[in-house]
Amino acid sequence: MIKRAETDHPINDLTAKRWSPYCFSKSKVSREDLYSLFEAARWAASSYNEQPWSYIVAMREDNEEFERLLSCLVEGNQRWAASAPVLVLGITSLNFSRNGKPNRAAIHDLGQASANLALEATARGLSVHQMIGILPDKARELYAIPQGHEPMTAIAVGYQGEPKDFPDDLQQRDANRRPRKPLKEFVFGARWGNPSEL
Repeated sequence: MIKRAETDHPINDLTAKRWSPYCFSKSKVSREDLYSLFEAARWAASSYNEQPWSYIVAMREDNEEFERLLSCLVEGNQRWAASAPVLVLGITSLNFSRNGKPNRAAIHDLGQASANLALEATARGLSVHQMIGILPDKARELYAIPQGHEPMTAIAVGYQGEPKDFPDDLQQRDANRRPRKPLKEFVFGARWGNPSEL
């Protein structure tokens, strides 16, 4: 199923095709594709070229590692993410390595890297579902994540599954349309809340 965005203005094909399914196939993702996803993340822009992001990856074929990373998700996310063939934990360094000062862009930059990853996945016929619903303290303990580094997000990577193979509520989530705010609600000019005339 392709849930192409119904845009008000023309955008590139990858952005229009990217969406976050809940129903994943158990088909394996090749290591070559995964390397390319993380290569795309590697080339994301970041403040002072700090590249503050790190990722921990677990593939289904290593059941013990997969279950360990799955246990770092909140229960609601574990339920559907368990079917994905690859799980990823996204972590960011909160301070600049060059001077130890707080990096206000760190979370933003992790987001940019993960967006690059998601678009690369889309280009390869893969799907990505990013989630904030993780257990950061558990992740820190299980993976010995050092102080100053914050587990922020998780990502499920894989191929779209057949919705009919999943519970009704997950089928419905994948069937739902993809609503978005119109530009006038978030692109402002002159002052806050005034839609920009660009």
